[in-house]
Amino acid sequence: MELYLKVRVACDRGMSQREAARHFGISRDTVRKMIAYSVPPGYRRQAPVRRPKLDAFIPIIDQWLEADRAVPRKQRHTAKRVF
Repeated sequence: MELYLKVRVACDRGMSQREAARHFGISRDTVRKMIAYSVPPGYRRQAPVRRPKLDAFIPIIDQWLEADRAVPRKQRHTAKRVF
């Protein structure tokens, strides 16, 4: 976050984007994004996660895990066993 602020201040004071990229050791694209957004936008996923091989088994796995809450700890399914 400190770097974000430093880059924005430097560019506001007249430093070019290319010069800022060289000075701070980051890419010009990153400098352009830092100037465009006042707060870092964070990661935004473009599409929901697809798990075609796992989707058919999710209800079964959820059922196992729900049933495991009622049994002693040593008798529960491990991650390796579920896999």
